[in-house]
Amino acid sequence: MITIYGISNCDTMQKATKWLAARGVQYTFHNYKENGIDAPTLARWLTYFPANKLVNTKSTTYRALTDDEKEAATDNEKAIELMMKFNSVIKRPVWDFGNGDMYLGWNEEEVSKRI
Repeated sequence: MITIYGISNCDTMQKATKWLAARGVQYTFHNYKENGIDAPTLARWLTYFPANKLVNTKSTTYRALTDDEKEAATDNEKAIELMMKFNSVIKRPVWDFGNGDMYLGWNEEEVSKRI
């Protein structure tokens, strides 16, 4: 089963979930804004994606951080703390295809290959 992690009011998330629904693809959505995100999950993601990619440095939330907080995006341990505190800085969506395959972001062609 595919699990998509993100925030429901994110435009990119809405594109991805509409695309899946139009194709009848079943998935589970984990809204980490409402349900939170835990350190073990973030640590697992960091084995697939570097911290400076998982932390969305283009987000409004990131731009509002202090320089010290921004520096945390380069260190896995500190990045986990940062993402737990400000989960809006996590790039969206995070895809877990349930078979050890993970993908970050939205690209129709890349997701199609994995389904």
